[in-house]
Amino acid sequence: MNTWSSWHPKCSHLAVPPVSMGFEIGSSSVSVVPNRRSRRIKLGFVFPIFHSTIVGVLHCSISSKFVTLFKPNKCHVGGGFALLEFEEKAIGNELVEGQTDSTDHTSVNSVSEGVKSSLDLDHVRDDNNSEEKVLGRRNSDEDDKEECDGKIDVRELAMSLQSAKTVDDVEVILKGRGDLPLQVYSTVIKGFGKDKRMDSALILFDWMKRRKMESNGSFGPNLFIYNSLLGVVKQSEQFGFMESILNEMAQDGITYNVVTYNTLMSIYIEKGEGENALNMLEEIHRNGLTPSPVSYSQVLLAYRRLEDGNGALNFFVDFREKYRRGEIGKDDDGEDWESELIKLEKFTIRVCYQVMRCWLVSHDNLSNNVLKFLVDMDNAGIPLGRADLERLVWACTREDHYNVVKELYKRIRERHDKISLSVCNHIIWLMGKAKKWWAALEIYEDLLDKGPKPNNLSYELIKSHFNILLSAAKKKGIWRWGVRLLNKMEDKGLNPGSKEWNTVLMACSKASETTAAVQIFKRMVENGEKPTIISYGALLSALEKGKLYDEALRVWNHMVKVGVEPNAYAYTVMASIYTAQGNFNRVDAIIREMVTLGIEITVVTYNAIISGCARNGMSSAAYEWFHRMKVQNISPNEITYEMMIEALANDGKPRLAYELYIRAQKEGLVLSSKAYDVVVQSSQEYGATINISVLGPRPADKKKKLQVRKTLTEFYNLADVPRRS
Repeated sequence: MNTWSSWHPKCSHLAVPPVSMGFEIGSSSVSVVPNRRSRRIKLGFVFPIFHSTIVGVLHCSISSKFVTLFKPNKCHVGGGFALLEFEEKAIGNELVEGQTDSTDHTSVNSVSEGVKSSLDLDHVRDDNNSEEKVLGRRNSDEDDKEECDGKIDVRELAMSLQSAKTVDDVEVILKGRGDLPLQVYSTVIKGFGKDKRMDSALILFDWMKRRKMESNGSFGPNLFIYNSLLGVVKQSEQFGFMESILNEMAQDGITYNVVTYNTLMSIYIEKGEGENALNMLEEIHRNGLTPSPVSYSQVLLAYRRLEDGNGALNFFVDFREKYRRGEIGKDDDGEDWESELIKLEKFTIRVCYQVMRCWLVSHDNLSNNVLKFLVDMDNAGIPLGRADLERLVWACTREDHYNVVKELYKRIRERHDKISLSVCNHIIWLMGKAKKWWAALEIYEDLLDKGPKPNNLSYELIKSHFNILLSAAKKKGIWRWGVRLLNKMEDKGLNPGSKEWNTVLMACSKASETTAAVQIFKRMVENGEKPTIISYGALLSALEKGKLYDEALRVWNHMVKVGVEPNAYAYTVMASIYTAQGNFNRVDAIIREMVTLGIEITVVTYNAIISGCARNGMSSAAYEWFHRMKVQNISPNEITYEMMIEALANDGKPRLAYELYIRAQKEGLVLSSKAYDVVVQSSQEYGATINISVLGPRPADKKKKLQVRKTLTEFYNLADVPRRS
């Protein structure tokens, strides 16, 4: 019958099948090589014993039914490579493969820490000296030489014990098997840990305690059994059993070893009790034990769970100084501490990175903590690598991360020869979100000058930032800045589209810069961009404000000729132009054409006509258009009344101005203090009799709008532009 694994109580070889059987304890398969040089898989199995570690290298030979694994003599190597199953998560795993002759039984000098072996054979060995150190007992030389007649199918035994519900069930299953080696039970208990079968492990443990009483102490749980049981507590997360197990150890007089403390540290970390985990290291020193590399790794992991990056960094620096002074490794404990120092350094860097990432994703603004900690890591001589720096960039998603992402980008550029394009795009996006558009442009310039070559996303991101700046320039009327932004875009290969050209055109129009608007319109056409109705509307508005009515009419005729259909804004501008010329027949024609085309006539169009009348001293015409809008059921607003009041007052008609002010009040409109002053002053000037009390109290002065910024210097603060730019 095929067996999964076997244990010879006194012999130094085991048998496993050539294929996996699926049991959670694990299995291994070995491929057949069709010549005398068989392929050998070297599996490092470890079992820490105080200050030394036993590593077994299994040599595989293949038969037709199962693989026999021969266990060579023990060898002492670094305990940093030695992790029990419950310590694998913190450190990792590695499998070393090699090819040797079938007669070569040379031991491996180094194995990965935290080996994730398919067979947990660190406990399945015949090391009497190590047993003596742990249990205080010695096997006879005759036992070492005794041959065994049978084999133990550990998989079958474990499967049977899983079904046990009581201690008596275990007794029935094990009846007739005799006293099996304790290492077999340790293997089974560890298997229960992988399956998270705490109950099964405890039932087997209780049976072993009963056997101890029945055998007068000749058979019972030893340190390895307790360590394995604690491992099950950790893996199954049944932390409530930890104290009872430790009490059992105290009653049996079993002293903790480093593996016990490491397991306890791991349990405390899983429970979220980082401080208790750190206290275990002090316990190790107090009890005269030497911490293993795993101990130091667990301490770093505890600082990680506490999100105490400074604690982890200071701990590693202190460890490194002690090693350099010869305080660590002075007892020649067999550890390769030079190698372990490198591993702990890498682990510390990883912990520090993870802590900083936690700070960045926190709801609190901990950007200053990150910036300071980056400097502390530099001072400690363990700066983050490019990959970790880029990962931190991805963790920056808020506006208050701007300073952090700027520092991270600087470090990557200065210390490494490459940077990910996706990271650069993310930085450009974040800087735009933080309203640092000029800084985003500098990132884009670096892409052009230093690489990597920007892609479509880079182009769209930076173009969107330009649009934000252009919109700000339009809003503030800073037309010169809009022109310079267009120039900058062209210099960087960002071809402005109609949206960008139109934004600058509207900025020129708002600033009444007619000449600049004409030049921008010409450049737009020269660059192959077809003007839209928005382009023509902005140009017409600029010409109207510059009183270049004839040029405006030529632009209008050209627009109609090329087939660009006017919108309500363009019609309104033309109505204002014809009003200023006193050509009310054309104004009427504009209104009729809008109605014919189905373009809605709003209060804005009538306000433009009334304003044109008021500015040109045509109060009667203004009053007529005021009545026409009422006939069209278009309700006047504050601007309508204020312009009418101003027109009538200037034309020597204070009584009509007064009546319009009262009407506006009755309609629930709140006019400005300027309209109030115009009514009062015109009445006094022309001797009109009015009841000022009916007007009510003088309205409060509206807050003055910020003066339109027309210089680049004033715009620098708005756009976060350095003066040197």
